[in-house]
Amino acid sequence: MSDYYNVLGISKTATADEIKKAYRKNALKYHPDKNPGDPAAEKKFKEISEAYEVLSDDKKRQIYDQYGADALRGGMGGGPGGMGGGFSSMEEALRTFMGAFGGGGGGESIFDSFFGGGFEQEQQGAQQGASKKMNINITFEEAVNGTEKEAAITNYISCSRCDGSGAASASAIKKCGRCNGSGMVHQSRGFFSMSSPCPTCQGHGKTISDPCKECHGEGRQKKKQNVTIKIPAGVDNGMRIRMGGYGDAGVGGGQPGDLYVYINVEPHAVFQRDGDDVIIELPITFTEAALGCKKEIPSPVGNPLRIEIPEGTQPDKVLRIKGKGVPNVHGQGEGDLLVRVSIETPVRLSDKQKDLLQKFAELETESNSPRKKNFFDKMKSFFKNG
Repeated sequence: MSDYYNVLGISKTATADEIKKAYRKNALKYHPDKNPGDPAAEKKFKEISEAYEVLSDDKKRQIYDQYGADALRGGMGGGPGGMGGGFSSMEEALRTFMGAFGGGGGGESIFDSFFGGGFEQEQQGAQQGASKKMNINITFEEAVNGTEKEAAITNYISCSRCDGSGAASASAIKKCGRCNGSGMVHQSRGFFSMSSPCPTCQGHGKTISDPCKECHGEGRQKKKQNVTIKIPAGVDNGMRIRMGGYGDAGVGGGQPGDLYVYINVEPHAVFQRDGDDVIIELPITFTEAALGCKKEIPSPVGNPLRIEIPEGTQPDKVLRIKGKGVPNVHGQGEGDLLVRVSIETPVRLSDKQKDLLQKFAELETESNSPRKKNFFDKMKSFFKNG
């Protein structure tokens, strides 16, 4: 039979805090949530839980030190055959784990409850306020340059009359007599010890004899208020801004929730956005594309820009203007302005225009249209192979 002290890795003179610390370390290591489907880990978890149940209780520890584990078997399920037999099921071992870590319940696993850090807050009866969500519409220009918006929200705020205490006066706040101010009650059923929030004070550790008349003892009240939302330059459609502490006020001294603002950017008539780049489609005439030209175009971040269209520009050619796109919302530079050239075929030609184009067509050579020549060369090869 293994020694309980060796199972937890402690000396026989270990203090209560050392025993608890050793158990927590080992229990987390071999917990079923971390070792799914591992029978060896399950057995080890039962062993360390059994050792903790004995050594954490002064009376049981004294009996164990004098007479060994067999003297305690009657109160530990009567399991024969050495270590691990003290618990009839994994559920019992998990209850020991719950007691050591202060409960755990509510829909989450006790393992998650411990790592989530929620125990201390629950023990004191403090609850974080609910977070809020809202949508806000902004223009393309506001998204590019940044802006501020005023919005009205209705949420719970800390009661100004009682300063969030819920009591009419400081003398009306009494320490809960049932849990002695701890917020938790402990129940022992045979070998097991269970902890749960005190039903008298709902885990707050205190009671109020004379509630605040303004908030009726809740410590907070619903109120409509205006908030200023600072929207940074470069924010994009669908992004979310977190405003810490602008949700509902907490209960029992808990932290307030947050306000999450979801951004909807209205489409622009000219600009399209691709990340931090901005795309603009620039239509030009056939002659402007052939001869080249200069054009003035709008800019998403300032004054209009003058660009040069090279001679012989082809349809869908993209001209890149560095640093004239949208500033990165995280401050990591700026995007580019991409000018996509669209060549428009003339319509409703006059007779004179048609005559001039016909004369131009007679003067055209293959060198004037290299893409056309390349295409028909490929077509000849295709028909020849066919």
